Amino acid sequence: MAKDVFNTALADSQATHVTPISPERFDRARYADYAAQLDERCARFWQAEEGVLVYRRMRVKEVFAEDCRDRERSLAWQLGALDASMAYKADVANFLEPWYGLGTVAAAYGFDYRWEAGQAPAVDGKFATTAELVAAPFRPVAETPIGRHTLDMVSYFLDKTRGELPVSFCDVQSPLNTLSNIIDSNSFYLDLMLDPESIEVAMDRTADLLIDFTEEQRKLVGSALAKPGHGFASSRRFDGLGMSDDTVTMLSPDLYFPLCVPAMTKVGDRFGGAVFHSCGCWSDKKEEIARIAGLRMADGAFSLATDPGANPTDGFAEAFAGTGVVLNARIVGDADLVCEKVRSLWRPGMKLIVVTYCETPAEQAALYDRIHEICQ
Repeated sequence: MAKDVFNTALADSQATHVTPISPERFDRARYADYAAQLDERCARFWQAEEGVLVYRRMRVKEVFAEDCRDRERSLAWQLGALDASMAYKADVANFLEPWYGLGTVAAAYGFDYRWEAGQAPAVDGKFATTAELVAAPFRPVAETPIGRHTLDMVSYFLDKTRGELPVSFCDVQSPLNTLSNIIDSNSFYLDLMLDPESIEVAMDRTADLLIDFTEEQRKLVGSALAKPGHGFASSRRFDGLGMSDDTVTMLSPDLYFPLCVPAMTKVGDRFGGAVFHSCGCWSDKKEEIARIAGLRMADGAFSLATDPGANPTDGFAEAFAGTGVVLNARIVGDADLVCEKVRSLWRPGMKLIVVTYCETPAEQAALYDRIHEICQ
């Protein structure tokens, strides 16, 4: 068995070092042509009943920290990543994300960001209970400082790239993630059992706020929109809205599916279907998640080098094969480890995207070929 360990010395195990490039120096036409060619592969995969794609993700750690706040630096880092990505053999193009910060929809309830030096923003404040949130005033996200900042970032990215490059929605949290981040944890988890009526109202309201703000972004981005966005392999030929639903790992199925999933699917239905992500291990719910109504894709980590709480590969092929739901499998590790994981994840009837992080283009090219051979 190939070595699989999480490297605690790394600030971001999925990050790639790149050199920032200003919009004036970036070759837009070259990248636009490259992305359009890969979009054709993505279109065929999206319509097929089974298949495999390889995505060499270019995650820039600086943009996940304080540089997410600065539109000029964020765009320059990301353009550097797009430029570097073309050297790596892949089926899915990388894309621009105007805003990485968590807590966007939380702004509707009156919360602002707290910025610490060198860190990504944190949402400042909590409601004592879900009932307190339900009784509190709220307003559209677009009318808040965070919402206006996010839309300004989107407009800046589009202006500087002339709308010629793929651009995604901002980092979107599910209604569950939003609420669990702004309601005191001691109360929130009890409220799921003791006050489900307030939970349902809060989930539905938060879903509506998320829908409205996502519509604002969709209007701005137009035909450049790469879906489902954020940490997922995305394409202008894919569909759906990606949402981080990490709190799933804290909940039992009898609470998660009836009380939390309906709000996520309500949002997803407005944008071509829900797309699920959770950090950590959600394998105990994989069969039920694969059968969420309208689900288009699910994302997970499948090596300890990616996430110290990674999913075991056992049973995922059986859960997802034949469902039409794409499994977006992030696998940090050497070629032997990745191939070992892919063999376990692949079955006829699977729609699998393997997300790789090879250090050199030569390693990526060799691994790309091996993955496609395994999944013939």
